[in-house]
Amino acid sequence: MPHTFLLVHGAWHGGWCWRRVTDILEAKGHKAFAPTLTGVGERSHLMRAGIDVSMHVADVVNVMTWERLDGVVLCGHSYAGFVISGVAEKMAAKIRSIVFLDAFLPNDGEAMADITSQATRERLAAAAARGDIGVPAPPAGMFKVNERDRAWVDALCVPQPIGTMTEKMRLTGARDRIAKKTYVRGRDYPNPGFDAALARAKADPSWRAHELPCGHDVMVDMPERLAEILIEAA
Repeated sequence: MPHTFLLVHGAWHGGWCWRRVTDILEAKGHKAFAPTLTGVGERSHLMRAGIDVSMHVADVVNVMTWERLDGVVLCGHSYAGFVISGVAEKMAAKIRSIVFLDAFLPNDGEAMADITSQATRERLAAAAARGDIGVPAPPAGMFKVNERDRAWVDALCVPQPIGTMTEKMRLTGARDRIAKKTYVRGRDYPNPGFDAALARAKADPSWRAHELPCGHDVMVDMPERLAEILIEAA
């Protein structure tokens, strides 16, 4: 049975990072959408002050609306845990399954700045002090991307709009009411926030949890295994 996958990239990245996974899913007869959020990737020419999580939620909601998507497997990587949590607030009836890929699992009232790593908080503070509208991308090596792909990832990552890290989410628990929920952890990337999210998922029988022997950019490091997990999640 063919399924529809909507894959949302994390900070500094773009839809480009999903290419290996979308190719695998489409070769198996599924539909796969990997939109790029406003201000990054091939939409980096739209970078400006004021881009926040709400705008990125609207980016994804509009893909679902204009493409008439239903029964979607919605997957968010890293920062996009915020985005897909927001999308669930608006489009829960259209979401078959939700997948958090080495991603934040925010609570109501939290911003990415509240729960991200100390290193990212320092990058954010430095950018804000300079008056920048974006937070520079860390090197792919910091995310433990496999060595042969680091130059490719570094070449395509761009500054992340600062407002996406500071906007506090308004969540009513729509994400948690979706019947099929999955958390995937790239265990070679040390991050206490993602470890805590994995522990939350493992402790809740309504979630499935996976740990993979790779870095943070799971879609780059282990696309075949990730595609299998996404199809299982459907």
